[in-house]
Amino acid sequence: MATTEFGQAVRLWRDRVSPEAAGLPAGGHRRATGLRREELALLAGISVDYITRLEQGRASNPSAQVVEALARALRLSQAERAHLFRLAGLAPPGPETVPAYITPSVQRMLDRLTGTPVAVYDASWTLLMANPPYTALMGDPSGWRGNQRNAVWRHFLGPGSRARHTPESLRAFEAALVADLRAAAGRYPADQRLRRLVAELRGGSDRFAELWDSGAVGHHEAARKTIDHPHVGPLTLDCDVLTVAGSDLRIMLYTAEPGTEDAERLALLTVLGTQALIG
Repeated sequence: MATTEFGQAVRLWRDRVSPEAAGLPAGGHRRATGLRREELALLAGISVDYITRLEQGRASNPSAQVVEALARALRLSQAERAHLFRLAGLAPPGPETVPAYITPSVQRMLDRLTGTPVAVYDASWTLLMANPPYTALMGDPSGWRGNQRNAVWRHFLGPGSRARHTPESLRAFEAALVADLRAAAGRYPADQRLRRLVAELRGGSDRFAELWDSGAVGHHEAARKTIDHPHVGPLTLDCDVLTVAGSDLRIMLYTAEPGTEDAERLALLTVLGTQALIG
């Protein structure tokens, strides 16, 4: 019954969200005003087939990560999000876990930054959402699962990112990442996912273990970064990280100095997106 009710709730809330409210073009004739399954899949980073099976009650036991992604894509309130977790047979995230809820006001602000690469991370540097310009700039994260979505894991154990580093900037960046993660672990000691992440990083990366055990101190500051893009070449951009008071979210924005070649390349990326640059 819970599986059926979960699917019914997702369908009901999907019908209530217009494409415009979700930052998508309405496009062509629509039988309903709400989101199509394909659009919800795009926003949540989940396959259309899986959403179909969830709505039809043919898929059970969605993970907390899937429920969180659906709640975010459907613009659910705190109470609705908690209800969706219960329908999935999961305990709603409490104050002892790393917050992953993007408030409607923050979401509205993000919707207005259509020409700026923006990503939202939680306190442990797990990616919650990335808008199309960010995806075009840094790569498509829609296929990432689990720790693949965590920036600390990707740096120390995964493929890294497109950002170029000097030895000095790399040391400062790594110290800031580890210090941020240690601070999050201190604030949310009962978060099992965060504890597993730290254990995997300490076991798999000598550099991470060295920084973690040494008590490295650092914090993210505004910086100029060079992004090596595979199609348009290097872009030197300003990277700012904003923290949302009360929610521990990090909003990362990339901007270019007006009138520069970097600004032209960023504008090209924003217009073309990821699809036109492939092939």
